[in-house]
Amino acid sequence: MTITLTEKECGELWAEAEMNSQENPESNEFLSQVPKQLGTGYVRSTEVHPYLWLSIFDYEYHENVQVKTLDCDHPLQFCVFLSGISADEYGGQLDQGHTLISGSGVQRGMIFASQKSQRFVGVGINMQPELLRTFFARKDGEIIPELCLLAKGNDWQTLLYPQITPTVQEVVEQIVNCSYTGVMKRMYLQVKALEMIALQLAPIITAQGRMQPQPRFRAGTMERIYQAREILLSRLENPPSLLELAQQVGASDRTLQRGFQRLFGTTVFGYLTDKRMERAKRWLREGDRTVLEVAIMTGYSNPTHFSVAFKRQFGISPSQCLLGKKSVWR
Repeated sequence: MTITLTEKECGELWAEAEMNSQENPESNEFLSQVPKQLGTGYVRSTEVHPYLWLSIFDYEYHENVQVKTLDCDHPLQFCVFLSGISADEYGGQLDQGHTLISGSGVQRGMIFASQKSQRFVGVGINMQPELLRTFFARKDGEIIPELCLLAKGNDWQTLLYPQITPTVQEVVEQIVNCSYTGVMKRMYLQVKALEMIALQLAPIITAQGRMQPQPRFRAGTMERIYQAREILLSRLENPPSLLELAQQVGASDRTLQRGFQRLFGTTVFGYLTDKRMERAKRWLREGDRTVLEVAIMTGYSNPTHFSVAFKRQFGISPSQCLLGKKSVWR
């Protein structure tokens, strides 16, 4: 069984649960129980710095849960799971191998899915994008250009799922297992939260640095590449051509290809195919749709072409995936 909720309905359940939340004035920490309609467990939240909230969670859902969101303004968010899997409908997945960086700006409406009988343990950080100027500023006080993609204002947000590193995992484990109390606990969590943010952002800053030489990208190119990626994610079933995509973001097709190779390790078409197949695999695993339905929903009018692409990606056919067989390479 799958529980499907709108963002409003989910928020109302949490608001009802939070009426019974407990506050620890000594540490400025709030303890909220997961809504009993969804599962068991808790979320502990602390404002470790003005406008920077750290949440530590440990919970489990009774059933599969899907939350449908609408386009909305979104703060800057970082999240790391030590266990559990949560996926969006465009193929992004937060799990033990991938972290989440959800930039500020306008978040597209989408569906987030979490599976039952999994223990979700990890850490989340919500902050205002203006804090980037506090922690990552140039001499003139503005955000360093490498991180401007995370502060989009009224533009579509940047959504990233970087691979987790042993160092990030270690810091998150230290946060979850913090044994300090009172003021020392708040100070410790503040330091560790900033360390977690810095470690998650380091690959982005490094990647931007690698993009400068041979040949050098013009100012704003990296942001255009991420914008192109967001367009692809929002139109997986009916994507624009490479030339159309390049025109929409104001870059050449050659620049897009080169940028995708450097940032995502594949071509524009390869990235599109990877995300299509990830979403198709999730739909097939749910078992509510036929192979033909999934092929059409993924953007393939020819089911044979879909089957070939799926098998090339995962080593099994869509039918085998529907029956529950695990993939060969993943």
